[in-house]
Amino acid sequence: MIKITFPDGSVKEYEQGITTIEIAKMISPGLAKKCVAGKINGELVEANRKIESDAKFEIITKDMPEAFEILNHSTAHLMAQAIKRLYPNAKFGIGPHIEEGYYYDIDFNGEVVTDADFGKIEKMMHNISSEAIDIERKEISKKDALEFFKDEPYKLELISDLEDGNMTIYTQKDFTDLCRGIHLTNTKEIKYFKLLSIAGAYWRGNSANKMLTRIYGTSWFTEEDLKNHLTNLEERKKRDHRKLGKELGLFMISDFGPGLPFWLPNGYRLRRVLEDYWLDLHRKNGYIVVETPQILSKELWITSGHWDHYKEDMFITNADDTEYAIKPMNCPGAILVYKNDLHSYKDLPIRIAELGHVHRNEASGALNGLFRVRTFTQDDAHTLLTEDQIGDEMARIIKLYDEIYSIFGLNYTIELSTRPDDFIGDIEVWNKAEEDLKKVLAESGKPWKINPGDGAFYGPKLDFKLKDSMNRIWQCGTIQLDMQLPGRFDCTYITKDGGKATPVMIHRACFGSIERFIGIITENFAGNFPLWLAPEQIRIIPVNEVHNEASKKLLDNLEKLGIRATIDDRNEKLGYKIREAQTKKIPYQLVIGDKEASLEVLTYRKHGEQNQVTVNYNEFIDMIIDEIKSKKR
Repeated sequence: MIKITFPDGSVKEYEQGITTIEIAKMISPGLAKKCVAGKINGELVEANRKIESDAKFEIITKDMPEAFEILNHSTAHLMAQAIKRLYPNAKFGIGPHIEEGYYYDIDFNGEVVTDADFGKIEKMMHNISSEAIDIERKEISKKDALEFFKDEPYKLELISDLEDGNMTIYTQKDFTDLCRGIHLTNTKEIKYFKLLSIAGAYWRGNSANKMLTRIYGTSWFTEEDLKNHLTNLEERKKRDHRKLGKELGLFMISDFGPGLPFWLPNGYRLRRVLEDYWLDLHRKNGYIVVETPQILSKELWITSGHWDHYKEDMFITNADDTEYAIKPMNCPGAILVYKNDLHSYKDLPIRIAELGHVHRNEASGALNGLFRVRTFTQDDAHTLLTEDQIGDEMARIIKLYDEIYSIFGLNYTIELSTRPDDFIGDIEVWNKAEEDLKKVLAESGKPWKINPGDGAFYGPKLDFKLKDSMNRIWQCGTIQLDMQLPGRFDCTYITKDGGKATPVMIHRACFGSIERFIGIITENFAGNFPLWLAPEQIRIIPVNEVHNEASKKLLDNLEKLGIRATIDDRNEKLGYKIREAQTKKIPYQLVIGDKEASLEVLTYRKHGEQNQVTVNYNEFIDMIIDEIKSKKR
C-alpha cells in the first residue's frame, strides 16, 4: 500500500501502481470525466501513469491552466500525425503548446502547403480522433532514440544535443514523436480544434538554418469554448493597434526606419498624457525623476556586464577613437546617478525614476507595430535600499502597480521566479529575500504562483501578467531584485556603525514600455480611449456657418480649462460630420445650433450612442471635469 496526500492535507492509502484516473473514479464519476492528468510531488504525469510510492497528489481537471496546455500539446501531435498520413515525406521539428494553442514546425520537403490545405488536414485530424487511439508513453535510451529517428534529421539534431540517458517518446498507432510530454491518454479526447495560420520559421530560430513551415492551431475542451475563442480572434483583428493607429492618427512606421515609430499628433498627445500621469504619480510616491544620456562608453557596459552578454543586440558607434553604445537599458545610468553623491543608511531607500529612451537591435522579422520595436521608452525605476527594507519596498511597489493597472481595468496575476542553480551571492540573503516576497504576495490578496528556479542569477523577480478585454495575457510589469549590479559599480552607503555596505537594487517597470503599453490599451479599448486619455476629448460641430462664432468661443472656454477640443467647421452636412466624429472615436460631440449659440445650454452626444442630451453649460463642464479627474473608464 502507498500513502497519497491530497491538497487539503488528507491522506488515504491505495495499492501501489494505482493511477490518477483510477483515484478520480473512486472519488466520483463526475471528477473522472473532468480528469486530464495528475500531479505527483509537484510533477505533472499522464492520467494513466502508475504511482509507485507515497506521494503528494493532485488531480488536474479541465478547468485548470495545465489542462489546456496538455490538450494543445496533444493536439500538436494529432496534427503532426495527420500531416504524416497526408504528406509521407514531411519531416518534423518541434511542436509545443503556446499561450492560446500550439504550433508545429514542419519541413514539407519541397511540397507547398498553404492555409487552403487546412480543411483536409483538419478532416484527417478528426478521423484520427474518432479512431480513439491510445497515446502510449515510453522511455528509451539516447542510443535507441538516435536509431529510431534516423530518418528524422531535425529530431536527430535535438537528440544529439541531449545528455546521455533515457528520454521519452509518445506513440499513437502509426505515429511516434520525441517529446518530454505530458499528453492525454487517447486521441478521442481531442475534439474541438481549429488550424489558424501558417508562417515561415527558421529551424531553431537561426536564419542560417532552413526555413520550415510553422502551422498554428488552437484546441479546446468544449465546442462553445472553441467558438468563443474564434469570435475573440475576429474581434482582435478589428482591434489591431496597427490598423487603429492608422485610422486614429496615432503613429506610423517608415521604411527608412523599421521598428522606429513616428508619433503623429494624436498619438503624441495620448503618449504625453500617459507620461504626465506616470510622472505625477511617481513624484507623489517618493521617486526622484532623472534623465540619463542616450549614448555611453563601452567601459560602462563592460562594467555592467552588458557588453559581454548583450553586445549583439546593441547599436554601437564611435567618437574620438572611443566605442560607445546606444543604451539598451537604463540601469547603469541610474547607478551613476546614485554614485554622484555620498549616502547614509538614513537616506535609503532612494527611488530613481526615468522614462528612459532605449534602443535594441531586434531581428527585422520579429518587428510588430508597437509590440516589438527597436526603440522604446521604458518606464523604469531603480531603488537602492538595504536588505532589511526589501519586504516593505516590494509591498509599496505592488500597491503602486495595483493603482495603475486598475485605472485601465486590467486584471493581473503575479509570478515569483526563485533562485536558479547558477545563482550568485549569499544563499541566506536569497532565502530571506524570497521569504519576504512570498509574505508580501500573500498579503497583497492577488493571485500568484511560484516559478521555481526561474529567477535571474543575480536575484528573484516578480512578473505581472495582465489580462485584457479579449482574455489575452500580457507580460508587462516586472520587479527584479538585484544583489549584484551595485557591487559591480562599487556602490556603497554609510552604515549605522560608520562602516560601508553595498545596497541592494530593485529594477522595476510597470508599463514595461510606453510604446507596447499604448499598443495594448489601444486594442483593449478598441481605440475608444477613456476621456482623460483620449487625444481629442471633444469635437465641436456647428450646425452651419452662423454658429461658427459661438463654437469658437466655446472652444476657447474649453481650452482654458485644459480640455482637448477641436471644431469641425467644414462646409459639410451635419450628419456627415457627426458620423466622422464617431468614426474617429471622439468621446463627446457637441452640436452647436440656434439653441446652443448662447452657450447657456449644450447638446452632447457620447461616442457609440445614438441619443443626444441637452444640459446647461455649467452642468456639462462639471461632468466633463469630474470624468477627467476621476479617470473614469
